[in-house]
Amino acid sequence: MTELVALGVNHQTAPLALRERVSFGPERLRPALQDLIDRELAKEAAIVSTCNRTEVYCATEDSGKVLRWLADFQNIDAAHLEKYVYALPEKAAVSHAFRVASGLESMVIGEPQILGQIKEAVRTAEQAGSLGSVLHKLFQRSFSVAKEVRFRTEIGASSVSMAAAAVRVAERIFPSVSEQAILFVGAGEMIDLCATHFAGRKPKSVAFVNRTSERAGELAQKFGGQSFLLSDVPEVIARFDVLVTCTASPLPLIGKGLVERALKVRRHKPMLIVDLAVPRDVEAEVGRLRDVFLYSIDDLGKIVKEGMELRQSAVSEAETIIARGVSDFMQWMSARDGVPAIRAFRSQAEAVREYELDRAFRSLAKGEDASAVLRSLASAITNKFLHGPTHALHTARPEQRKDLVEMLERLYFTDRKS
Repeated sequence: MTELVALGVNHQTAPLALRERVSFGPERLRPALQDLIDRELAKEAAIVSTCNRTEVYCATEDSGKVLRWLADFQNIDAAHLEKYVYALPEKAAVSHAFRVASGLESMVIGEPQILGQIKEAVRTAEQAGSLGSVLHKLFQRSFSVAKEVRFRTEIGASSVSMAAAAVRVAERIFPSVSEQAILFVGAGEMIDLCATHFAGRKPKSVAFVNRTSERAGELAQKFGGQSFLLSDVPEVIARFDVLVTCTASPLPLIGKGLVERALKVRRHKPMLIVDLAVPRDVEAEVGRLRDVFLYSIDDLGKIVKEGMELRQSAVSEAETIIARGVSDFMQWMSARDGVPAIRAFRSQAEAVREYELDRAFRSLAKGEDASAVLRSLASAITNKFLHGPTHALHTARPEQRKDLVEMLERLYFTDRKS
């Protein structure tokens, strides 16, 4: 039996080291989805892969096979991965999808970036041809629920973003951000957001690094800074006090040797490095260097939780909205399961109608009395529709008859007491 399932890992269930191994870069999502469908492991599939989570939403007959596929595709031991994976069936999967879209499952509760990331995952699934009617409905409904949560509660108003947390860390380490030079590596939404928050503190200078000069140049122009290529980093890194990085690179871009050389040039003046990427852009060994303050996305998550005062009433209100959305979706799923039976029932009814009409027209063509023909038509149709329920009642076992009678009363709106 095909079942809707949400399967994955997130910041609550798995350490960063495992999350970065499970994560999918943008260029690998479509091949992964196509492989999952081609192997007939799922009839529908979509993958949401962000810094904090990698989740496979699918319609499948065996979630265990999907888990093993995920482990094989990412070259991870399945037994090891299984320790950290959650597999949520049907209603739990729907609830989880709505909570994720609404920001309740984020490291920073209420953060808005996740909704855009889910929409991008849906677009990728559409392009891969793996998005069917069930997942399409699920995600469209999740967007609607998330919008209602944002509109009707204060869930987003009291949240603290990762970008704001990065600025807070800088203000703890340095006397004033206005005296620091900041280098941003990457050109995505998170870097743009971080640059916006740092720009509010009027730093001494900012610069942007990317694989291509076009996007780095756009950000440099937006924030009044310089732009460099990724290949320029070894030459320019020593000029900067703060390094914020968030790219989609599958391998670290900033190694221990590179930072050691930069520190010598800086005469061991302290350097703050904020690595928001998953997989990480900065080798973990960099954090052991004496004059470096290295913060990963999990480190910032802890800081956010320390400083976040989220109104509990807003969470409760959001949970109510989500519960209502889950109920509506499950009703849709249930009704969808009955569609084949409804079609078969209607087809049978139409066949009876056409057969009896054809008999009536032949009788009228022979010159038979129209009133008698119509009475015969009505009687024949009535008898044929009543034959099935009547026969079922007569042949039912005693323990079945009570339930069958109650069902027929519901279907035909009858009441034995009247």
